[in-house]
Amino acid sequence: MLGTMKPTNSITKTISHKLKNISRTPLSSSSIPKEKVDCLVIGAGVVGIAVAKELSVKHGREVLVVDSAPTFGTGTSSRNSEVIHAGIYYPPNSLKAFFCVRGKELLYKYCKDHEVPHKQIGKLIVANGLSEIPKLSALMTRGIQNGVESLTMVDSYEAMTLEPELQCLKALWSPSSGIVDSHSLMLSLVGEAESHGTTFSYNTAVIGGHIEGNEIQIHVSGSNAIANWNGRSELDSELILVPKLVVNSAGLSAPAIAKRMKGLPNGIIPASHYARGCYFTLSNTKSPFKHLIYPIPEVGGLGVHVTLDLNGQVKFGPDVEWIEGIHDIPSFLNMFDYSVREDRAKQFYPAIRKYYPGLKDGSLEPGYAGIRPKLSGPEEGSTDFVVQGEDIHGISGLVNLFGIESPGLTSCMAIAEHVAAKLLK
Repeated sequence: MLGTMKPTNSITKTISHKLKNISRTPLSSSSIPKEKVDCLVIGAGVVGIAVAKELSVKHGREVLVVDSAPTFGTGTSSRNSEVIHAGIYYPPNSLKAFFCVRGKELLYKYCKDHEVPHKQIGKLIVANGLSEIPKLSALMTRGIQNGVESLTMVDSYEAMTLEPELQCLKALWSPSSGIVDSHSLMLSLVGEAESHGTTFSYNTAVIGGHIEGNEIQIHVSGSNAIANWNGRSELDSELILVPKLVVNSAGLSAPAIAKRMKGLPNGIIPASHYARGCYFTLSNTKSPFKHLIYPIPEVGGLGVHVTLDLNGQVKFGPDVEWIEGIHDIPSFLNMFDYSVREDRAKQFYPAIRKYYPGLKDGSLEPGYAGIRPKLSGPEEGSTDFVVQGEDIHGISGLVNLFGIESPGLTSCMAIAEHVAAKLLK
């Protein structure tokens, strides 16, 4: 059964009815019910929702969004820093650079027009050693090449005038960086998409697919059914969707789903890597900062940084912990360990005190954790977003989105524009 679906149109009623009435005995491929749909988006994270909104609102398409979770945005989209990035970190001419700069512009406008809580508070990227100053200069050069405006290099006095609790030798000031309430953003996008005919089907897991003639057929099952899978037998489809257009925006499980699509060349699907990141909050004290504070980036992430929520709560994180052994079903159902161990704080204190020496012992409390869907492993360096269309895999009407980590939240609307253009060219 599909769970929390509202019977708002014939697609939802049909899928809900079919899954309710399918027996749990194995089905032959010829007996599995089929349902035609216009556009199918796999994954109700912020990027999938933005794609659905783009296709339905701007292009008038009928969209079905499926997600294995009970509601939208339960994965990476709700477990991040909620930062609106400027576009500083990414190689010139990369998708990350383009989508971030364009996405920032679209996101600020959308938030203003739709009264989504956000704030352009600015960011300081700090150098705390002489060896880091050239890296800071390189970041400024890269940001300017990417089209980021108003970047300024400031000395320690200027930086510490902005933030008296800060310690640094030099800093890069990025006034266009900000923060956003990611849940409110997703709620607004979902509402817009639904008001233009998009249907959201939760507790609905995509377990694979195949190409039949010139049709893409996507196999789905109720999440509860695959949660009880024994790990040995074949996964049984309960329904086959036959969409005209498909966007695989499943985040952490996007590569696993693509690998289960028969007819999609396996060699073009990138390897999956998962980097866990924990956040700690600052307890029993007034916020020491008014702006975002970032160290020089590290391998796998942007370093343990300071971010603020819209209530002024200070968060530190994320760190980088590489995790392995993630198989299909755990990734399909987002069965990751999101607990935060208190003892990880021991690694946070020295990292934070490089730029915030006033941090007191015992003041960090476990917050939350997120998982980054990465395309490169430890010590391999960063990779770009991967947007695969017909030009790459040869299948008309299919776009795969791989490695949509940071700055995915900032980039969501720019990615949606790009995907729509790719599909509807």
